[in-house]
Amino acid sequence: MLGVVLAGGKSSRFGSDKALAELDGHSLLALAVDTLSGWCERVVVCGREQAPAPTLPDWPRAGMGPLGGLAAALRHACDEGYEHVLSCGVDAGRLPDDLPGLLQPGPACLIDQPVIGLWPASAASVLERLLLSDERHSMRHFAELCGAREVRIAGAIPNINTPQDLAALTGLQPPR
Repeated sequence: MLGVVLAGGKSSRFGSDKALAELDGHSLLALAVDTLSGWCERVVVCGREQAPAPTLPDWPRAGMGPLGGLAAALRHACDEGYEHVLSCGVDAGRLPDDLPGLLQPGPACLIDQPVIGLWPASAASVLERLLLSDERHSMRHFAELCGAREVRIAGAIPNINTPQDLAALTGLQPPR
């Protein structure tokens, strides 16, 4: 299983590069890479040039949102012989310890955060067709096209979009 951290967003609501924002003394990017490393044979980061893991450019080009990063990871998984890709966004915060088990068998994604999912590498062709089409480019639409199960989990996974979201996790006040 290949892990991918989708980190190509603009962080416009956060106000700075949220991948480098810290939670528990570690950048959100490093936390995501470390978490996926516990479950996956290898982890890549899509959408950035520098990261604490090998990086891949989004496919077919930058600016495609999380689907561009996932497409790059699925294509890489096919090329390298991985059967599945476990994906998460750089802003997912803390993930449940049993996430891979909750998502198996894939394809599956979290109903509240479809960027967190388990995708067969063979879904690369479905995603490529979507990204080269005029259809709606969204994680939910891709999930529908590849027949992904939507998984509901107990408790919410924090989605960090603003400094206030990060502060809520740490119990600290955000910088002003």
